[in-house]
Amino acid sequence: MAGLLELDNLSRRFGNVTALDNLSFSVPTGQVVGFLGPNGAGKTTAMRAIFGLTDLDAGSVRWEGAPVGPAERRRFGYMPEERGLYPNMLVAEQVEYIGRLHGMDASAAASATTRWLERLAVADRATSKVGALSHGNQQRVQLAAALVHDPEALVLDEPLAGLDPAGIDAIGEVLVERAHSGRCVLFSSHQLDLVEDLCESVAIIDHGRLVASGTVDELAASGVRRLAVRVEGDRQGVWARAIPGVTVSEVDGGEVRLILDQAAGSDVVLDAARSAGRVTMFVFERRRLSEVFREAVGR
Repeated sequence: MAGLLELDNLSRRFGNVTALDNLSFSVPTGQVVGFLGPNGAGKTTAMRAIFGLTDLDAGSVRWEGAPVGPAERRRFGYMPEERGLYPNMLVAEQVEYIGRLHGMDASAAASATTRWLERLAVADRATSKVGALSHGNQQRVQLAAALVHDPEALVLDEPLAGLDPAGIDAIGEVLVERAHSGRCVLFSSHQLDLVEDLCESVAIIDHGRLVASGTVDELAASGVRRLAVRVEGDRQGVWARAIPGVTVSEVDGGEVRLILDQAAGSDVVLDAARSAGRVTMFVFERRRLSEVFREAVGR
């Protein structure tokens, strides 16, 4: 299933507040894309714009190169951060109802509802009122409602918030599965370690603007080069302190973390370490996504 969801120069102001400032990025099929930013960065506004729930001052949302309209949105799945379920409806009736709104017939909606409630481990609550469920189970039901019609694109606003580890694993597994089956998957989260584990790519925004994007591996490898080195017999990293272009950033139990500038070569560092003793560790370190995030938003 081919497809590409594109946000092209989205702009939106609310009075004196600029929620979206020429925001552009794309979500390809086959990937889980993390949508990151501080509180108030514009993530929810951008997601609502995909579904026509927020008017844009400028820009467009496209699916497979064409502007997104009502027909395309019926093929998308949306899980808002604010609870979008009817608390007095029964769980199964709620999910079936959402399926019917997306054009499914009664039999198909019922079958898909049963399948997704079982998949997300809430089948035993099918005849409970939505409002009687715990927060975590409501999250699972809301995801089932977003998935019931087998959407081509899945847009989820903070789907992991407030979940226990089992719930995070269950929903994370579904997101990866959907992406690998050829769907677009975009989700926002403040849980950066989880995003790093789940996502192939991320888009980071601040004040409505894109400030960083790319694959998690690309972003982790960007910036200054870092090495972690351990030399037997030198627990303070004395051997590394006189190497030109090398800064000792941390020493922890004999493990020395180094920052290399543009001119410093890793071979020079390795030669210095070997001269000081037996080298038992010599690895390039990746940046964590949390570090990339803080650098991108200047915090």
